[in-house]
Amino acid sequence: MSDPWFRLRSGPTDPALNMAIDQALLESAPDRGVPVLRCYSWDRPAASFGYFQRLADVSLLTTLRPLVRRSTGGGVVPHDADWTYSVVIPPEHPWYDVSATESYERMHRWLRDAFERISVPTRLAPCCDPSGPGQCFVGAEKSDLLHGDRKIAGAAQRRNRLGLLIQGSIHPPAGADRPAFESALEQVATLQHAAAWDDLPVTDRLLEQARRINADIYAAEAHTARR
Repeated sequence: MSDPWFRLRSGPTDPALNMAIDQALLESAPDRGVPVLRCYSWDRPAASFGYFQRLADVSLLTTLRPLVRRSTGGGVVPHDADWTYSVVIPPEHPWYDVSATESYERMHRWLRDAFERISVPTRLAPCCDPSGPGQCFVGAEKSDLLHGDRKIAGAAQRRNRLGLLIQGSIHPPAGADRPAFESALEQVATLQHAAAWDDLPVTDRLLEQARRINADIYAAEAHTARR
């Protein structure tokens, strides 16, 4: 039995709007009923930071601007040369019911197997290296993705009654090809979990929802500075 999935490749997008699109996808997940893999990038250098972090602390950890507060947790993530993705799981999908720890490991096993298909060796971190508190790509947490001894991928999650949102960043090894990697992600999901892929219909309703969320939340100074 196949497992329907949607893909969405957004391309370079405004930093705050990137976060708004992910939230719009989460809010519409119950009606859609199908998981979404979104691959996107940033139209300028920026940094995102975890929902529970203090802006004053974050401002000292990176010189990248603008700063945008995510709806997920985690630390500061630089978006100047990374590959960014999100996964949105509706509440009726089996992935929604797994623990946060298992979900995190599952996501990074997926990335690891995709990198293997394009001949880039990676592995999951066996334990923790708390070298850089508050900074996603300094040190490593259990099940982060490593290339050699360097962390190249981390993620943050948010689960509520609407679904599960995973936001992840990959700092690719030199020479890795993004289109090939994104194709490999789909191939791995198809081979291992019978995923059947289709393009997400980007409706006017979804776009308007994202714009509204952006104006009300992510582009608003009050949200960025709320802590």
